[in-house]
Amino acid sequence: MSAVDSAHTPEILARHLRDWLGGWPPNGSGVTVVGSAHRDMPGWDGFVHDVVGVSTPSHAVLSVPLDKVDAIAELVSGDDLEADIASLSAGMGEVLGRPGVLSRGLFRWTLDPTDIPDAGEWVPTKDPRVPVWLKPFNGDLLIAWDDDGKYGAGVGRKMHDDFGHELSVGTEESLRGRGIGRALVATVARRVIAEGRVPTYLHAPDNYASAKVADAAGFPDVGWRVLGFWR
Repeated sequence: MSAVDSAHTPEILARHLRDWLGGWPPNGSGVTVVGSAHRDMPGWDGFVHDVVGVSTPSHAVLSVPLDKVDAIAELVSGDDLEADIASLSAGMGEVLGRPGVLSRGLFRWTLDPTDIPDAGEWVPTKDPRVPVWLKPFNGDLLIAWDDDGKYGAGVGRKMHDDFGHELSVGTEESLRGRGIGRALVATVARRVIAEGRVPTYLHAPDNYASAKVADAAGFPDVGWRVLGFWR
């Protein structure tokens, strides 16, 4: 699938980004800095995420605390995406009072997941069989059990708002290579879409296993990236 710019953002995705970030689409061809009260509030995992952004191949929206908007906006020209990201990475730590680098991961979404059979069992996060990494998620989980009835693979939903749910998947060695991960992701994606929301899927650039699952489940890489000021 070719690159998709902000002018062609599906409406449900645009609504999610406006709520999650505080503004969409970007202005100009660089980074648009917006403020959101969400940046000072606990997110899906109970932690505060003070810098979140999403970029297309040519421009981006960067969401920051309301009291930091002016100072951080002074770091960008709004005319060149790569130059703005370099400037933000160099200067934002002083504004925020903590070290970090403005880094990018892949931001994927779909409204047409792969047509493969449903898999897994829906369980609440409090189920004692659920592994530790899935317990912080704020929606019920889709789990595939191994041949011994233990956790084999699972998908959690980060329910950011009423318009977008981010999916995360993990598969144990015993179930890898069977297509279980992609089937779980596609199953959850269909449920999210049926509920009137958009499913998103984020991962690091060097997480090739996650990229493979995303592609197979119908989450293409259209050139969009998620931004964060990570330590």
